[in-house]
Amino acid sequence: MQTHYTLGTRTFVLDAARAEAALAAKRVINGRETLAFNLLPLRYTWAYDLYRTMKANHWEPEDIPMHRDVAQWRSEALSDVDRWIIRMAVGYFSAAEGIVGDNILHVVRELVTASELKLVLGRHAHEENIHADSLLYIISSLGINPHECEAMFEDIATIHAKNAFVTHVSHALRRDLDLTRLENQRLLAKNLFVFGQCMEGTQFYGLFGMVLSLYRQGKFPGIGQMFRYTLRDESNHIELFRRLLLELIAENPEIWTEPFQAELQDLMAQAVTLEEAFIRDCLPVDGIGLNADEFVAYIHYISNRRLEGLGLPPLFPGQTNPLPWLAELMDIQKEQNFFEGRVTEYRKASALAPVDDDEL
Repeated sequence: MQTHYTLGTRTFVLDAARAEAALAAKRVINGRETLAFNLLPLRYTWAYDLYRTMKANHWEPEDIPMHRDVAQWRSEALSDVDRWIIRMAVGYFSAAEGIVGDNILHVVRELVTASELKLVLGRHAHEENIHADSLLYIISSLGINPHECEAMFEDIATIHAKNAFVTHVSHALRRDLDLTRLENQRLLAKNLFVFGQCMEGTQFYGLFGMVLSLYRQGKFPGIGQMFRYTLRDESNHIELFRRLLLELIAENPEIWTEPFQAELQDLMAQAVTLEEAFIRDCLPVDGIGLNADEFVAYIHYISNRRLEGLGLPPLFPGQTNPLPWLAELMDIQKEQNFFEGRVTEYRKASALAPVDDDEL
């Protein structure tokens, strides 16, 4: 079928069959390559919908007041455990957010071929920049020595181990690979699983819970709000990488063998083991409302949900959520406009919908 447009002496012919063939050639990988960033017609409508949700949830760190956090930091009201949790948070996340963003831009976004997938991955990378910027804002506001944060990447063994776990997977794809080969498709699938379900989906959640536990006690209100918004973003990131992995498997079903599924389970088990050690470094002694065993149990619960979201058996059958208050805390829509500033300009009607308990 062809459509003809005649203007004066010129006639333009648009070939619908060629356009339909271009749509049919869209794939997660090994799809139609084009320099034209043409989103329409959409093949992965979920990716565009998720992009719009992420864009509507835009926030800026500087719009969150930090004066109460600074006053608390300079006072005698905080315990050594409270301060150590914040130091570990900025020490770990200031590296981790950059690692995630770098992997998106230089690995995953380079390998996918559908424009709408590149679009939402670009938004994901942008949000990692916002998260990294929020950590700089925290560090500068509290007056924490930035060289101390840098030293934590190497001198805190559990931070170093967690970073090495994910960067090894990322670097495996940083070379010219033939993605028509099954072993290379599995490398990409492993990358999506490790970064989406193990790192952002599980290993981030121990410290998220600790910081928000402090926030729940009236400590670090500004930092707590930034972490709530970061966690809001992370739930979208986890879903993005989960859907990408499921689409990749649907289009390349030979990836999804029992041995490969067992390999992914083993990777999650490694991620949980690393996180358990990290949690005990963050909480070498208990604080008020803070117990390392409770946060370890929470990571077990979260890891189960990530595996089950891909149809994989849980590592810790029967583990319940020991921190049910997190779901209520993340229902940001219930709060009044705490920013008291221009952040209201970013809010859209579709933004800030309540988080599904399954994401926590």
